[in-house]
Amino acid sequence: MLELRFFANFREAVGQKTLEREYPDGTTVGEVLSDLVDEYDLDVFEEGDLRPQLSIMKNGKDVAHLDGADTRLDDGDTLSVFPPVAGGSLDARTEG
Repeated sequence: MLELRFFANFREAVGQKTLEREYPDGTTVGEVLSDLVDEYDLDVFEEGDLRPQLSIMKNGKDVAHLDGADTRLDDGDTLSVFPPVAGGSLDARTEG
């Protein structure tokens, strides 16, 4: 069983903070995310690869530092999906 955790706009799209899903050992991050894209229309891919602005974490480690979308998952793993962190000054978001 995988625990899937969602934050900010991804949590809104899924409608809950966590999901538990059964996948065979060795399923990749990309395969799980593709299923979620199909089910919830999540915007996690860009030109067939994971969007670089996202933080996708396997058991607390960014998959960008592992094997990216090809990172393998096993029973008991936790996959967390964080949206891009907005930057810039508050002035750009205030009405004046």
